[in-house]
Amino acid sequence: MVASRSASETTAPQPLAITCLRGGDAAARRLTEIAARTEGGALREEQERVAAILERVRLEGDGALLELSERFDGVRPDPLRIAPERLELAWRDTPAPLRQALELAHDRIETFHRLQRPADLAMQGPHGESLGRRWRPVQRAGLYVPGGRASYPSTVLMNAVPARVAGVERIVMVTPPGPDGQPNRTVLAAAHLAGITEIYRVGGAQAIGALAYGTASIPKVDVISGPGNLWVTLAKKAVYGTVGIDSLAGPSEVLVIADHTAIPEQVAADLLAQAEHDPLAAAILITTSTTLASALPGALAAQLSCHPREAIVRRALADWGLIVVCDTLDEAAGLSDRFAPEHLELLVEDPDTLAERIQHAGAIFLGPHTPEAVGDYLAGPNHTLPTCGTARFAGALSVETFLRHTSLIRFNPEALAATGPAVVTLAESEGLHSHAESVRRRLG
Repeated sequence: MVASRSASETTAPQPLAITCLRGGDAAARRLTEIAARTEGGALREEQERVAAILERVRLEGDGALLELSERFDGVRPDPLRIAPERLELAWRDTPAPLRQALELAHDRIETFHRLQRPADLAMQGPHGESLGRRWRPVQRAGLYVPGGRASYPSTVLMNAVPARVAGVERIVMVTPPGPDGQPNRTVLAAAHLAGITEIYRVGGAQAIGALAYGTASIPKVDVISGPGNLWVTLAKKAVYGTVGIDSLAGPSEVLVIADHTAIPEQVAADLLAQAEHDPLAAAILITTSTTLASALPGALAAQLSCHPREAIVRRALADWGLIVVCDTLDEAAGLSDRFAPEHLELLVEDPDTLAERIQHAGAIFLGPHTPEAVGDYLAGPNHTLPTCGTARFAGALSVETFLRHTSLIRFNPEALAATGPAVVTLAESEGLHSHAESVRRRLG
């Protein structure tokens, strides 16, 4: 007979595995390893699988989409397109508090993104020549909204709103079907709110192939945006050049820089908010407070009690969680810049000063009242951000993702006479005879 356990024994948090290091070379090396967590030999095997899927979609079109969806999702989505009236029905069936939250998020995201639209440029040169640049939207945009472990109506808004603000003529959305053959109802409600009417229930690499190459049902688009799993990301990478893409978004990550003012339970909640996304999610604390570093594992374990995604969180923290103790905030900022995090929280006494020190981050969340979750849903700036170190050279999805710019050049006789001899000299230096001749014949 097994002896009964006391209440304290049954509710005690399970030990939590998370690496803790002092600042310096060891911490820098570990951050580099975390940033490279999606690389390696296994990735090449996945690339080959994705390439085979894309080729099938390119050659077989809708037939491949139906068969691949049945194989990977357990659903044969025939017909592929969701009837537009289902979107309105999904909106009507959404509880009022959730509708109001979606409307608030939509309005804030739209307000911020309207400020992003770039102005055309026009100038006059010294000889009366006119020079300029104009912006025009792409004609067709494809939005990928992931499913799988969770459904993301916020991703619908963060992709659809900038596309609409840009003035895209035709916006096409793809999203995986659920077990019942239909996408998540709130995803459809968010699409209705954002004015999206053309939605196809297909996901994975096959959906990216359909948007890139076109099928009988799904149109070929000019730009694909939206995050997804590893296969979706590899598919976007493979079709880049055939179409434009927003970015190659990897698994989510947060880096928190904290000092003695940070509250352990708040830091723990913020790290868990990233770790619950995916087993590959990274959750990192860099702190000058040894007290916070010591308290954090217990705070994390306490909040994992009865957590609905506990297994995912524990794996993410064990593999890609990290606590680093530094002597100074300047050292912490240097380590953060080496990692170039997707999300950077500054839970310090003077976040504004520290933010000026930061060079590389997808988004910076300043102060104790700005958890990263507000950026995920309704702060206004886009939540599709560079990951895995790419914040060194990339930024958030924006209105410009769906725009292209064209240069405008008009020379008059005076401008050509003044600059033409230099053009001839430069062309001849490159051995391009007809380049030089095309100007020379106009100079008289």
